[in-house]
Amino acid sequence: MRDNLREDHHEFLEIYHFTPTDYEKSGPAWPIRIGYNEAKPNYHIGPRTTPYYYLLTVLDGRGTFHQGGQTYPLRPGDLFCLFPQVTHEYYTVAEEPLRKVFFAFDGAGARSLLARLGLQEERPYAAGAAVKDAVKLLWTFLDRSARGASLPGGRMTDLARLHYLHGIFDLLSTHADAANESEVRGEASWLQRGKEYLEMHYSDGITVERAADYVGVERTHFSKRFRHTYGLPPVQYLQELKMKEARHLLEHTGYSLSEIAHSVGYPDLFSFSKAFKKWTGQPPRAYRAVRMADSRPDDGQGETNAAGVE
Repeated sequence: MRDNLREDHHEFLEIYHFTPTDYEKSGPAWPIRIGYNEAKPNYHIGPRTTPYYYLLTVLDGRGTFHQGGQTYPLRPGDLFCLFPQVTHEYYTVAEEPLRKVFFAFDGAGARSLLARLGLQEERPYAAGAAVKDAVKLLWTFLDRSARGASLPGGRMTDLARLHYLHGIFDLLSTHADAANESEVRGEASWLQRGKEYLEMHYSDGITVERAADYVGVERTHFSKRFRHTYGLPPVQYLQELKMKEARHLLEHTGYSLSEIAHSVGYPDLFSFSKAFKKWTGQPPRAYRAVRMADSRPDDGQGETNAAGVE
């Protein structure tokens, strides 16, 4: 049993409260409190609501959770979430009392964080999703909170609290991504992620093979499905991104041709010029000269001197 547990009529509880700073509240989410409890056989919470989001991990024991008109069994390793202003109720099996570690948090981005775990108001429970590394970090967060509460001036900074909050979600979401790859990230999703990867990193000299590796599929399959969905092969789309940016830089900046070549992902001016001419029908220098000539104002009356003589 932990040193800082206090006893009440239905549990042993250890809890630490935080007051978020203005910096924390300027971000998407921030922690409100963290705690640990050991249920007694009569442990029963609710029906009631909460003003915050609570993420609870079951360490031991068995119980039952009700929320949103649904009922879920609670077992070791399960995650469940209490959503604000939604009536919830949960209780233990008397013969196998629950032990849980939990934290409350809030913020406009709280639901987005939970969605990355596959948790939503309509589905607030994930069996076996409390992975060991995340639980270990929760314990570290709890122990650090305990030390801060017992030492003068030892309270955690807002940056430390956010570090733990996001670290826990990072570990849990990595597991959720792997567990739900086929369900949550179907073909449309991995194709979109591959397309976004090309759009984000085309200027870094990436290849289609690297995009395929990023989304976890074989290059040939990636290219085939990309062409079927978007109407052109990914290598052509990658080239189109580069050429579109190159045209913009040629028309609207004074950058040298070498600077533009490197800016759109070519290793040297020669390879850029060759690709640009093949794509547009003109070398980049000629393309720029034509566009600059086209952009010059022309009133059709020619130049005049101060006396009005042409």
